[in-house]
Amino acid sequence: MNQALTVTILGCGPSGGVPLIGCHCATCRSDNPKNNRTRASILIELDTTRVLVDTSPDLRHQALREGFKTVDGILYTHAHADHCHGIDDARSFNFHRNGPIPVIGTADVLAEMQDRFAYAFHAPLQDQLWVRPSLELQEVGEYDDFTVGNICFLNYMQMHGNHKSTGYRTGSIAYSPDVHNFPHESTQLLEKLDLWVVDCLRVEPAPTHAHLAKTLEWIERFTPKLAVLTHMGHGLEYAWLKAQLPPNAVPAYDGMKLRVEEGVVTVIA
Repeated sequence: MNQALTVTILGCGPSGGVPLIGCHCATCRSDNPKNNRTRASILIELDTTRVLVDTSPDLRHQALREGFKTVDGILYTHAHADHCHGIDDARSFNFHRNGPIPVIGTADVLAEMQDRFAYAFHAPLQDQLWVRPSLELQEVGEYDDFTVGNICFLNYMQMHGNHKSTGYRTGSIAYSPDVHNFPHESTQLLEKLDLWVVDCLRVEPAPTHAHLAKTLEWIERFTPKLAVLTHMGHGLEYAWLKAQLPPNAVPAYDGMKLRVEEGVVTVIA
């Protein structure tokens, strides 16, 4: 990759976020801001192109915090609530873009999104006041490549319990949330990564997510230059987790920004 691409961790928390409502554990009571985790999502930017991956229930807060007001496309990993129920906030993006926004995903994910949020998938109204989102469906097959603006992507399948989720790779960067295993075809796409943002829910094994030992096993196997752990529950306190990781791995935190340029990964915020 010859140009600098920036990845912002909008949220790195699990479905309930951290702090978890009503919880009084040490992580949930922590005064370290890196233990405050909104629901998982990232923003990918190259030149003037900005791509959002998932619309978490915390999207409004994330966009205000990071200061972006529109996107050129939205990629969906799957249709679980913590990854898509912020979809209504996309109407603010429509307003600032003054037009519809492409929404990209596999057929099953987009069908579920249409069923659940039918109101969001219509052409703009005449004299549009953007009272609802206006999203254009763009279906991609498994292991398809596609382009948003000047960013080229390739999707790959992941096992998420008894369901599938979609990971995305652009250049030497990959995003793998909500995964507990990979089909063989996908493992080949996880080689030679500069940056891998990867699932790690908790210490104990989980039926639908990677746990710490499994994530560490993947990092050792695929040897990314830098692995950034995401979708972390309140059982993973930031400072403790950081101390458990190898030199090429770090925990994510909300607002973390990473630049990838000519094979070098730099944490810039």
